[in-house]
Amino acid sequence: MSIVVQKYGGSSVADADGIKRVAQRIVNTRKQGKDVVVVVSAMGDTTDDLRDLAQQVTPLPPPRELDMLLTAGERISMALLAMAVTQLGYEAQSFTGSQAGVITDSVHGRAKIIDITPGRIEGALKTGAVAIVAGFQGVSQDTKDVTTLGRGASDTTAVALAAALGAEVCEIYTDVAGVFSADPRIVPAARKLDRVSTEEMLEMAASGAKVLHLRCVEYARRYNVPIHVRTSFDYVEGTWITPESEQDGASDVEQAIISGVAHDRSQAKITVVGVPDKVGEAARIFETLANSEVNIDMVVQNVSAASTGLTDISFTLPRDDGQGAMSTLARIQDEVGYDKLLYDDRVGKVSLIGAGMRSHPGITAKFFTALASAGVNIEMISTSEIRISVIVAEQQVDTAVRATHTAFDLDATEVEAVVYGGTGR
Repeated sequence: MSIVVQKYGGSSVADADGIKRVAQRIVNTRKQGKDVVVVVSAMGDTTDDLRDLAQQVTPLPPPRELDMLLTAGERISMALLAMAVTQLGYEAQSFTGSQAGVITDSVHGRAKIIDITPGRIEGALKTGAVAIVAGFQGVSQDTKDVTTLGRGASDTTAVALAAALGAEVCEIYTDVAGVFSADPRIVPAARKLDRVSTEEMLEMAASGAKVLHLRCVEYARRYNVPIHVRTSFDYVEGTWITPESEQDGASDVEQAIISGVAHDRSQAKITVVGVPDKVGEAARIFETLANSEVNIDMVVQNVSAASTGLTDISFTLPRDDGQGAMSTLARIQDEVGYDKLLYDDRVGKVSLIGAGMRSHPGITAKFFTALASAGVNIEMISTSEIRISVIVAEQQVDTAVRATHTAFDLDATEVEAVVYGGTGR
């Protein structure tokens, strides 16, 4: 039988009724003649509650013990879901990440998957059981300690298992009906997208769209895993995310120029003022940041002033890494010889994404015109083949998203977005 991997987020299993509803959906899939592997998140806000509890005990919980604590949330939901499936007359077996063969590196809190050895999962499927796996967790290849993969990484667990098992599809169940052309909380007229290429989804996830975890989409693209994003609160068709080769059947006329507008409020901007315009100075700055595991997003370097031979380098990074990056750069001020550092954490990123913009000139001009007409000032610009991103003041993010969405005729004629529960994951 073909295998279907289903992932259910915390809002889908937030309480006993939700767990029973999910169990019924799993059984319905099983009745269609499919082998079912389920990846489940912790119930509701359990992970946040556990993290808060740890903070009450100590302001700096040891990473190993924090991982051990946080993985308890998924263990609770996987066991309860297995009980609910059994109550409906079907055998179910629950597995922790380590039991499921999710092998990771040893970085606590944000471990990366190295390998999947799903022998016990395959054994459960051979007996006709539904395999229910705790998401968000694995076991270190080196230390054999329990690890967590970072926030939202149950998506990644599901896609990795789908790839390892050769599943026909990975269904990501959430509390919205699919992927939308913008965040419905900002743009009520956002349209549900029927199909999105993995390339476009990768750009959307990297640009702040929260419906799918970035590493999940990277994994899906690498291993050609089709993803179906849909809601667990209804049986409507969701959004299919498939490799570009499967999208080739649509003609250029049918292909949407723009898929959507994404935004990210978790950004900060650092400007290194007065950097000597010499070979190797920029490399030294960014190598130092890399050694501190700071992820850089957008980078802009000004043309150096002829009279001084100095330049300014601005870049964006996750706000959580901002103060650490400032401290790291301060330590090399004498070595590099820059003048000062400027820090701004009241910025946001707005991105326009669409594979169709490759062959349509004028997209950039239209984007910037829409922002100018809405009175939005652009601080930084970054582009890829299918994306244009700008940094704007945080208070102008909503205005920029709405103006762009309308300018590119993405507004739906009627409201399509319904958030059934939770916060959108």
